[in-house]
Amino acid sequence: MELRHLRYFAALAETLNFTRAAEKCHVTQSTLSHQIKQMETELDTRLFERIGKRVVITEAGDTFLSRIMPALQQIDGAVSTLHQPSDAVQGEVRVAVIQSFNTRLVPACISAFLDRYPALRIKVEELPQHRIVERLKSGDLDLGIAYRPPDDQDLWFEPLYNEEMVLVVADWHPFASRKRVRMVELNNLRMTLLPPQYSTRQLIDEHFRSANAQPQVVVELDSIGAMIQLIRKSELAGIVGEIAIADTDGVSVVPLENPTPIRTPGLLWMRGGGVPAASQAFAKQIRRVLKDGQGQDGGT
Repeated sequence: MELRHLRYFAALAETLNFTRAAEKCHVTQSTLSHQIKQMETELDTRLFERIGKRVVITEAGDTFLSRIMPALQQIDGAVSTLHQPSDAVQGEVRVAVIQSFNTRLVPACISAFLDRYPALRIKVEELPQHRIVERLKSGDLDLGIAYRPPDDQDLWFEPLYNEEMVLVVADWHPFASRKRVRMVELNNLRMTLLPPQYSTRQLIDEHFRSANAQPQVVVELDSIGAMIQLIRKSELAGIVGEIAIADTDGVSVVPLENPTPIRTPGLLWMRGGGVPAASQAFAKQIRRVLKDGQGQDGGT
């Protein structure tokens, strides 16, 4: 089954007339009729009933139509965006990000994006993972930059890249000169980490349990910037994602192994319905920045 088959089906479902549907699709009536019959054979389901000269969509056809229309609308919107001049994309982009990406990735994206689309307004909120999911579902956001929600059928998730989480210590810390550190070596180590409600902390805790290690978490901070600043001035160690470190002055970044904590950030948006052109354009800018290596250089 190809995209044209779905368009033929949608046109016939809208018009319930083979002649008008064929005109709408710019094909002959015999071609459209043949393609619809091919679809029904492939699906092993009657999509339309022919009652004399009348065409009636079946219950199965109506269900199928409700499922494919959002996808067709998204495809049409994406194609339309490609051919729009920069000043034709207007409005506001409402984005929420987890804080790891608000340090360097998002500013790099916004800077390049506004150069291309100066008429757009961008609203960025820094939220924990569960709040991003809630706000997307409530319609208060257009786009999220976070991690894959577990078993959530209401959201699309587009992976962007895989990122290793690393150990961060002051330059004078005993681990600062190490090429790699095993997770088990962090047992009883004095550390600062994000609070337990953050998905990043939950991932780190899972890896500690896997390595049979239990660090001494003496400080919990909900700001990675504050965490790095504390590490810079104390004996505490921390674990963060590589993209979150904006300034490595005074700190050392050491890879972790056995096991290596790895996470996959991506784009989140609601299934169904059309994604606003402005949001599609911003998502495209994120992909471009990551492809060019901007917003990822030098850190966690």
